[in-house]
Amino acid sequence: MADVSTEEKKPVEEQQQQQQQQQHDTVASSAAETTDAAAASNNAEDEGHDEEEISAMKRRVAEMEEEAAKLREMQATLEDRNAEMAENREDVDSRSIFVGNVDYSASPEEIQAHFQSCGSINRVTILLDKFTGQPKGYAYVEFTEPSLVAQALVLNESVFKGRHIKVVPKRTNIPGMSRGRGRGGRGRGFGRGFSPRGQFGGYRGGFRGRGGRGFTPY
Repeated sequence: MADVSTEEKKPVEEQQQQQQQQQHDTVASSAAETTDAAAASNNAEDEGHDEEEISAMKRRVAEMEEEAAKLREMQATLEDRNAEMAENREDVDSRSIFVGNVDYSASPEEIQAHFQSCGSINRVTILLDKFTGQPKGYAYVEFTEPSLVAQALVLNESVFKGRHIKVVPKRTNIPGMSRGRGRGGRGRGFGRGFSPRGQFGGYRGGFRGRGGRGFTPY
């Protein structure tokens, strides 16, 4: 039996090595392609996630802007309403007088009768202490016309139920304004009202008046 020479074995070994190298290169190339595909997929996912975050941020900004617009609208409405209320209060006060040193037993009807010679009266309010419900000793008389206030001032220091009453024009309350020196603190109370037209104002426990010490009309 003939022996295979060393020279004949070399081509076979080289061929095997080439095949192994080709297999290795194929596996490496396939792995590289897989890695590239995975990286591309991850990049696509990251981009999609970023887009979602951007969209969510845009929605939040839009919601905040909408809420801010609503708040501005509400503030404007409140300012308009407050301005309207202030105008109405000034109109009423321009037609009203403050009556101090009123006897505690006096009724709105009796006060109305005392001032009826001055002109048409729209409403009479006796202020009450909000804690005890008792009269505080002063009242407001609202006339139908501002010009009637001057006629009512003639009754200043007139006698009503045995007392000399103090009659001055009612001044409009301005929140935050100083009351001046020597006036004391600002009082608060409820009022008992009467309308000469036959309708009671329902002010006991409902209408809030203001009163300071002495005869200041606040």
